[in-house]
Amino acid sequence: MVMTQASVAIAADHLTKTYRSGFWLNQKLTPLHDCTLTIFAGETFGLLGPNGAGKTTLLKLLLGIVPPTSGGGTILGHRLGDRAAKQFIGYLPENAYYYDYLTGWELLDFVASIFGMGLNLRRQRIADLLDLVGLPQSVARRKQLREYSKGMVQRIGIAQSLLNDPAIVFLDEPMSGLDPVGRYQVREIILLLKQQNKTVFFNSHILSDAEVICDRVGILNRGELIAQGTLNELLGTDHTYQVSGRGGDLEVLAQRLLHFRSEPSLWHGQLQGEPQEFLASLVAQGGTLVEMRLSRQSLEDFFIEKIRAGKHRENP
Repeated sequence: MVMTQASVAIAADHLTKTYRSGFWLNQKLTPLHDCTLTIFAGETFGLLGPNGAGKTTLLKLLLGIVPPTSGGGTILGHRLGDRAAKQFIGYLPENAYYYDYLTGWELLDFVASIFGMGLNLRRQRIADLLDLVGLPQSVARRKQLREYSKGMVQRIGIAQSLLNDPAIVFLDEPMSGLDPVGRYQVREIILLLKQQNKTVFFNSHILSDAEVICDRVGILNRGELIAQGTLNELLGTDHTYQVSGRGGDLEVLAQRLLHFRSEPSLWHGQLQGEPQEFLASLVAQGGTLVEMRLSRQSLEDFFIEKIRAGKHRENP
């Protein structure tokens, strides 16, 4: 399937999911309410939110695993749930259950056979993907999945989600349970998929990872999509400079820098605007710049701000 960069890969139109519970099914639970979003081909989109926000529910609706109560959408031009689109989709569940008596190689071979791959193609594809996710072939062939660590199972899960060379990859909490090395490797895999112009949709509550790899993000809270956009759109483009140095006229520096503070051998402050004039003035005073960092509000700060605002609206 050939898609252009500007084409729509995923579209959700006022998606809502309500479950009924209780003995008489007279209680309603709505984990997702009136969600509308558009994701373009080749885009890496991160859906962020606290536990229980409705992230997995939205993902399952998009995949057609569960039907919506109201609303609709498309994936690769097909209506949600249309089987014709599923051959172009890869999916890693958050808590995947695999036949643990199989080896990693046997699991991948079984999944590849479902897609109708020939024997030689399966072998080559599995070998390539094991290399990609950093799992030695000798381990994958010898060890049963019951002997795998959480990180190893996650790597096998990512490999199975890519077996059919999908146009869209859905990853539900792909960094969950991984150590820093494993998280770094998963980020590198997602960046590689991005280079291959694949569409990546992943859920996460690890904001630092999303800030590094996403083209756009959405924030889901209590079933509602409360913010979405690029990092520049959400965090703004007004940057400040965090500066530190030694020497110079402290009174002049205090007038030029916000939040100025000095220590016996070092001073710190926040510079707004272009730094050239400040640097020229500092050199003229005989001062030395030790560090200058460009900064703005972090995604984590923005996320917490939005979540807290939502709570305040509910509890005035």
